[in-house]
Amino acid sequence: MNNDVLLACQDLSVGYGGHAVAEGITLAIHPGEYWCVAGANGSGKSTLLRTMLGLLAPIAGAVTHGRELRGGDIGFLPQRSDVPRDFPASVAEVVESGLVAGAGWRPFWRRAERERARAMMARMGISDLAWRSFRALSGGQQQRALLARALCAARRMLFLDEPVAGLDADATREMYELVRQLNQEDGVAVVMVSHDLDTAGREASHVLRLAGTDSRCDAHADAAHAHGGHGATRPLYCGAVGPLHPPPRHASHAHDHAHDDGGAR
Repeated sequence: MNNDVLLACQDLSVGYGGHAVAEGITLAIHPGEYWCVAGANGSGKSTLLRTMLGLLAPIAGAVTHGRELRGGDIGFLPQRSDVPRDFPASVAEVVESGLVAGAGWRPFWRRAERERARAMMARMGISDLAWRSFRALSGGQQQRALLARALCAARRMLFLDEPVAGLDADATREMYELVRQLNQEDGVAVVMVSHDLDTAGREASHVLRLAGTDSRCDAHADAAHAHGGHGATRPLYCGAVGPLHPPPRHASHAHDHAHDDGGAR
């Protein structure tokens, strides 16, 4: 695998209980790219994200992480339906729980880690909510808190599973703008599942359309920032005719579970 590849899928099939819902996915994600994963309900979008994260085992093929990518470099914002919205914790505690991947088994936060959590809350505009109960927040505020939590780990990659589902129009615009800033200004690679292809697709450098055994990936000229600003359209096909990469050294993903959102220390 090339040194600048963060994550690669090689002839990947994903699913549950040995039954594949999406097959033949071959792709490579580089620093600063913005991937939008689209497709009909049941096409395997969320399953693909969870397989990339190491939360599910592949049915076939392989997911490999770059040599420099560690569990503490990856943030994950799961679907809103996966997160207990009535969890009895403060906003600060919820956000700090995103530090777990980098802290390992250490039972306390270092000063730099707490400062990072505070910085992420400030960036999301929720510093004044730090000691409010998480369950007392609006949907948009909760989503900002959970994104701040994900950003505590997302030094290089951020995975988002339908982050605007259930949000009103204003909160949706704010969420897309926050993700755009993280991608374009901080260089964080983004992989987002979205049904809103009109909006998310405009922001993305690559769109992966899942359709079972015929998954298509397009690279867009209107997101040239991910390709050094050259603006060249570069079509790719993720499937049997996709670009192949030599099997890289396997690196496992460490500890960021969809249901860990209440695990504050």
